[in-house]
Amino acid sequence: MTRRLLLSYLSLTLLVLLGLEVPLGYFYARGEISRFTGDGRQSAELLAQALEVRVEQRAATDIPALVTDFVNDSGAHVIVVDGTGKVIADSDTATADGTDLSGDPDIAAALRDRALSTTREDRVVQGDAFTVTVPASSGATVRCVVRVSYPVAPVTTKIRGIWTTLALIGLGVLTAVAAIAFALARWVTGPVRALEAATAELAEGRLNAPPTTSQGPPELRRLASTFSRTAARLQHLLQAQRAFASEASHQLKTPLTALRLRLENFEPYLDPRAHDSLDEAVGEVERLGRMVHGLLALARLENSATAPEATDLDAVVADRATTWTAFAAEHHVDIVVTGEPGGQVWAVPGALEQIIDNLLSNALRVAPPGTSITLATRHTGGGRTAAVELHVMDQGPGMTGAERERAFDRFWRAADSYHEGTGLGLPIVRQLTRAGGGDVVLATAPGGGLDAVVRLRPAGGRTGHGTGRHHPDPAAREEWVSAY
Repeated sequence: MTRRLLLSYLSLTLLVLLGLEVPLGYFYARGEISRFTGDGRQSAELLAQALEVRVEQRAATDIPALVTDFVNDSGAHVIVVDGTGKVIADSDTATADGTDLSGDPDIAAALRDRALSTTREDRVVQGDAFTVTVPASSGATVRCVVRVSYPVAPVTTKIRGIWTTLALIGLGVLTAVAAIAFALARWVTGPVRALEAATAELAEGRLNAPPTTSQGPPELRRLASTFSRTAARLQHLLQAQRAFASEASHQLKTPLTALRLRLENFEPYLDPRAHDSLDEAVGEVERLGRMVHGLLALARLENSATAPEATDLDAVVADRATTWTAFAAEHHVDIVVTGEPGGQVWAVPGALEQIIDNLLSNALRVAPPGTSITLATRHTGGGRTAAVELHVMDQGPGMTGAERERAFDRFWRAADSYHEGTGLGLPIVRQLTRAGGGDVVLATAPGGGLDAVVRLRPAGGRTGHGTGRHHPDPAAREEWVSAY
């Protein structure tokens, strides 16, 4: 913004300078040329009148002296011819006396009592010269002709000097305007930069340096003041939500646990026919507990601003597969790890573990005994659209297209799903995946069943160990997500 303001000020100033200096220089140049040519003609005519008197009085010996005095004053080149066109004096002695110049167009016109002026090259003045040829006549009789060639170099140099002066003045004005405009632009945009920095901090969930409200134009000061109040309100709301997310689980766990124990204590005193209803009530209490924990987990995810980090996908997959193998064996289900090495991917710390745990829990819930759950990784795309895909495939009943579209809605469950599901597992998976710049979709697994595809952004080579602290480029992350 500072650069644009500066360019606008300089452009406006340049237009004003061009509108003033170009006409000024043009009219000055025209005036100098008009003055130069007018003075040249007048001087030539006065010299012609003086020479006419000398020729009429037959005082030819005085002509060279008059020509010499004229040349010393003007620096011009003078040639004088008589009434027949023969040279009688040349200030440079380049043309011998008696030389016939009546064939020259300007001399011929002057012998017919017509004065001419033109610009042409003259070797005596060493460059272009303004040449005036005037007749010295008495009545209709032309007694002599005077050709005066004035060098144009002095007037050209003077005109160039004024253009140079105007250019320097314009440059000085532009420099002064640039300095003033830069200071003004910095003063105007200072609050905007402070607001930008404060907005970036607020987007990360904190505001350590509120924008100042005492600098810049009044409109921006009012904007900064409004922003500060809004930011304070938002921080208060965020803190309240974080406090709720951290405290609600502790506050809700105790009454839910107590309710479950009380229900279980009723069992010895109930009619055996009511035991089924009691089991269902206990199951609903347990599902309520899981639902509360799921909602709190989503709230913490939405309120957190943790930056993604480079994480070793292969190490996480191997660790979670080992952890779930024993539990899956109790259900007579195998867990198989296959595919190419995934390497380093971008993910929020701890997110991959939760993603895989949720997907394995869902898959194990629907996997028939004697089947297997497959964890497969592979690379897709290239350049900025390169991705590492983690597939969690089961051999269960799968989902229809309409069910897969709704599967990520909170609390949604398929009509034939088991009662212990809360409908929050897949929303949590999507929230965790997108927090790292990735995405997750559901597809049909080969041979039936469901294929949960987690697309992650690669953070390095195809193999790696450990977790880095290098944060990804946000612009690259947005471009990557938009490609999917």
